[in-house]
Amino acid sequence: MYKIIFTGPVGSGKTTAIAAISDMLPISTDVAASDMTKVRKATTTVALDYGQIQVEGGEKIHLYGTPGQERFDFMWDILKTGGIGLILLIDTTRPDPFKDMRFFLDSFRTFIDDTGVAIGVTQMDLDNRFSIADYCTQLKTLNLNPPVFSVDARVKKDVSLLVQSLMYSIDPSSKTE
Repeated sequence: MYKIIFTGPVGSGKTTAIAAISDMLPISTDVAASDMTKVRKATTTVALDYGQIQVEGGEKIHLYGTPGQERFDFMWDILKTGGIGLILLIDTTRPDPFKDMRFFLDSFRTFIDDTGVAIGVTQMDLDNRFSIADYCTQLKTLNLNPPVFSVDARVKKDVSLLVQSLMYSIDPSSKTE
C-alpha cells in the first residue's frame, strides 16, 4: 500500500488537490470555519481528506490531507503513520509563505528525512512577489533540495506532477500514470 500525505497551511489547496487527482469521490471533513480561518475561506478541514489514485498494475496510492491549522496537529502524527512521502502545498499569497514553508518542513522533518517531500506553490498567478528560484534558495538554507513546482491545485496534471516527482524522488525506478 502506498500512502502520500498532503499538508500545508489553511487555504493552500490540500482538499482541492486531492479532489483534482482522486479516482474516487474524495472523503472530506470540512466544517464551517469559526475562527480567523473564515477570513481566508468558509470551511476548514478538521480531521482529514482522503482520496486514492489507481496506477499501472492495479496498485493504489492513498492520499491523505492533513488539517492546516496547528491546533489539529495531533492528526498530523496519526495521518503520517505508514506514509511513504509528503506533498507540501504553500500558498504564495499568504503574508509570509517562506515562514509557512519552514514551519511545515520543521514539523514534518523526521518524516521527510525518512521518506521524501515534493513542494507545490499555489496561487502564483495571483502574487508574483516570489519565484520558484526564491523558494529553492530558502530550501537550501534548510539543507533540502526537493522538487518544487508552481501548481494550480484544481488541475489534475499539476497535482499528478507533484505525486510523480515525489514518487521518483523516493524511488527513481517508480513509474506512475
